[in-house]
Amino acid sequence: MDSNTVLEIFREITRIPRESGHEEKMTAYLLDFAKKHNLESKRDATGNVVIIKEATPGKENVPTLVLQGHQDMVCEKLKDSAHNFETDPIDYVIEDGWMIAKETTLGADDGIGVAACLALLQSDLPMGRLECLFTISEETGMDGAMALEPGFITGKTLINLDSEDEGELFVGCAGGVNTTAEFTYGTEPVKEGYDIVRIHLFNAIGGHSGDDINKERANTVQQMARFLYTEMPDIQIIHLEGGGKHNAIARECEATVAVPDAMAFFRRFEQFGKAVNKEFSVSDPDIKYTYESVDDASLEAVDAKSADRLISCLTAIFHGVLSMSQDIKGLVETSSNLASVRMGEGRVNVCTSQRSSVESAKRFVADKVAACFKLAGASVKHSEPYPGWKPDMDSHILKVCFDSYVKLFGHEPKVKAIHAGLECGLFLEKFPDLDMISFGPTLRGVHAPGEKLDLASNEKFVRHLVDVVTNFC
Repeated sequence: MDSNTVLEIFREITRIPRESGHEEKMTAYLLDFAKKHNLESKRDATGNVVIIKEATPGKENVPTLVLQGHQDMVCEKLKDSAHNFETDPIDYVIEDGWMIAKETTLGADDGIGVAACLALLQSDLPMGRLECLFTISEETGMDGAMALEPGFITGKTLINLDSEDEGELFVGCAGGVNTTAEFTYGTEPVKEGYDIVRIHLFNAIGGHSGDDINKERANTVQQMARFLYTEMPDIQIIHLEGGGKHNAIARECEATVAVPDAMAFFRRFEQFGKAVNKEFSVSDPDIKYTYESVDDASLEAVDAKSADRLISCLTAIFHGVLSMSQDIKGLVETSSNLASVRMGEGRVNVCTSQRSSVESAKRFVADKVAACFKLAGASVKHSEPYPGWKPDMDSHILKVCFDSYVKLFGHEPKVKAIHAGLECGLFLEKFPDLDMISFGPTLRGVHAPGEKLDLASNEKFVRHLVDVVTNFC
């Protein structure tokens, strides 16, 4: 088994539709894989799959090792992309040592982890008993991990293969919760003599709302609201839409509005676009903005009071890093992501997500966001929260992985916690005796078009994983 074997399997996975909540074909692929290789497998009612490989001769006394990845992927694409995630394989290129999906997400989060598990399962390497666990809907709420039943896995040591920085061993993560709001609105006629226009902010980098929230990238939903707020109450809001998944930073936003003077409005929007480009010239340098007139006399505007409440709220609501860890230097402790806004049929839905490695801080930031929504007159709901994972620096599997890395590569890996959510916190709730670690190859741009996998790091990741698994005791 080597990195080429893992990549070959990952290429197969890129051809399988597996958006969160629609993993049926991926689940079938895993079960077929087990059958093809004469391996025991089981599927629970939720869709989680375990494939078991018994110990090779001489390794029968080695404790069972659980390897874990998630079946689903975040499905994001450029606005003008024709890609259909329900039917089309992921289109990728190899450039400068990276495997890149330029118009869509690549799905290396966590397809590469799943591929590494499958490569081990089909190998003839000397190793103890493996249980490879593949959960569903990790990206949308960790549904599979939440529904995991007692006894579904029996191993006491788990390696999560869902991290994104080679050379770093993760021993803790943030917990999270989603907070969504619904505004209601009436309509009113567009004012006599007003022009209808459409403005668009797009081509922001976006990224993972955990890993990238501290990179000071533009959130296009909030930036659009910021501009519209300066134009109120002279304009009328007709339509507003932007952002995507709850765990992705909004990359684009579009607004249709009625204005008293289109040309003057366009000039102000162009000035605003230039100001945004200057503000984010380092962290998000390629943001684009366009504007156009709209010829549609049938359009109606959101009533003025509702429009004011909505735009004021989107401008005021907290987005970004709320606090840094006081225990681990450089670690984001608490954050919130203004993820998306959708409008139609008298309702506006706004989705946000909050993360923290401190449970009380997670509740506070979720309440902080909810309070802003409530002050603006919206109804608010919280999703089922998922817990964080407290670091255990005396972990046996941490020592095994640390020593293996030093032996292979001649220098120490970094031992860190991560602000992104991993399923490890939920596993620990259900299996309190688990000893866990997380590591993986280097990925960049996850949860956004342009996601890419560093092939050199993948080679090191596979070597490390093989060494840990074959020498585990």
